[in-house]
Amino acid sequence: MTVDSALKPFRILAYVVGVMLLVLVTCIVLRYGFDIEGPSKIVSPIHGFLYMLYLVAAMNLGMKARWSWPYIVGVMLAGTVPLLSFVFERKVTRRVEAELAAAPAPA
Repeated sequence: MTVDSALKPFRILAYVVGVMLLVLVTCIVLRYGFDIEGPSKIVSPIHGFLYMLYLVAAMNLGMKARWSWPYIVGVMLAGTVPLLSFVFERKVTRRVEAELAAAPAPA
């Protein structure tokens, strides 16, 4: 698997985790603000599972792109802050595309 092929799962999961985190925040507001517990009991484990997949995809991409550990950890933590995963998805995509464009073509 190359850097280019590792980018697509990361991008998909960054968006999915970002949307699910927004849904989870809404469910938490419902749970603690309005005593409606049902949605958060369903959304929480789904978001947790998807976040684990996001961590694997970020680690896979970071290892293939040979990023520094602090950068990989920063990308992984971006999935914990609402809206930040969308920002980092764009940042990471631009970085990977620039690195691929600068890389010499295989012989």
